[in-house]
Amino acid sequence: MKVVLAIDSFKGCASSQELSAWIEEGICAVYQEATVSACYIADGGEGMLEAIMQNVKGQIVTCNVHDPLMKRISAQYGILEDGVTAVIEMAQAAGLPLVPYEKRNPLFTTTFGVGELVKDAIEKGYRKFIVGIGGSATNDAGLGMMQALGYKFLDEEGTELGYGGEILEKINTIDESHVLPMLKACEFVVACDVDNVMYGSHGSAQIYAGQKGADSAMIERLDAGMIHFTQRLKEVFGKDVALNAGSGAAGGMGGGMQAFLDATLRLGIEIILDQIGFDAHLTDTTLVITGEGRIDRQSLMGKVLSGVSNRCQKAGVPLIALGGGIADELEDHEGVDALFSIMRYPMSLEEAMEKPRAEKLVKQSVKEIFRLMKTFNTA
Repeated sequence: MKVVLAIDSFKGCASSQELSAWIEEGICAVYQEATVSACYIADGGEGMLEAIMQNVKGQIVTCNVHDPLMKRISAQYGILEDGVTAVIEMAQAAGLPLVPYEKRNPLFTTTFGVGELVKDAIEKGYRKFIVGIGGSATNDAGLGMMQALGYKFLDEEGTELGYGGEILEKINTIDESHVLPMLKACEFVVACDVDNVMYGSHGSAQIYAGQKGADSAMIERLDAGMIHFTQRLKEVFGKDVALNAGSGAAGGMGGGMQAFLDATLRLGIEIILDQIGFDAHLTDTTLVITGEGRIDRQSLMGKVLSGVSNRCQKAGVPLIALGGGIADELEDHEGVDALFSIMRYPMSLEEAMEKPRAEKLVKQSVKEIFRLMKTFNTA
């Protein structure tokens, strides 16, 4: 029996690596002869860098950048084995966990540090970039990133603007005279797993800014600012990216990177599966196990579960999904042969997310699944 593991983290509880180890232990407790291989997975947000670099040969680079509040921190990015591609995880420099709860305010938080990661890689000679833009603390349309790369944004009086989402409404002039010269030679692919646009009821501020510390007044201001900014983009660059699917991802980062860097947006899970050579792992595979903390309808729409499911269907490999919880809405789950919750008895979310308890529940669930399989295989 050959089993391939491709499970996302249970966010706030256990990493993909930890879950894979627990699942493997559960399998081998029943099927000692099983061959188990793990592909560490993420969806393009927090954990993407680690997921890719755990699966491929490459190197990790550490550098000093600014966090969302412009405080100095240490952050990392990866270099793939091709020697030309850098992997940037936005959350390393602009992630929500970097900002204390009481200081979260997308009017002020900036993506400047993400640009510093890119700049460091460019100055070291790298010209291709994979950028994961999930888990952000920002709603600045990537302007902070562009400022780190040399763009300047001026108001009507010609005064250079500062940082954060509050500058969106004030931009009059975009000064390109100090942009890093090598930037034009770079290629950017953005890992994005949402289809939100830059403004409006399905826009970056209305959907996500509240999670980043904005109240209703801030959300309206950010949304109006995004409308103003995208209008300036059309006037200056002749680019209308505001309503592109995914342009509103990470507080408008998707659209900003399309406008300034001609970036291509792709589903994060598809990028990761390609980078780790997932399809090759499916050869002669008996079963794949995937999953995430909570499995719901969104899981089957561009997330880890969806991406793994598509690959397994093409290869004709059965797929089982494990979740901390499974939404009632998932009565039908085409592409996934079976869904299992690790929960065995009623408990609070806090109890379920305690790592020792989660470890025990995962191992118990896996053992039961494989005991059942063994019963049928030996019948």
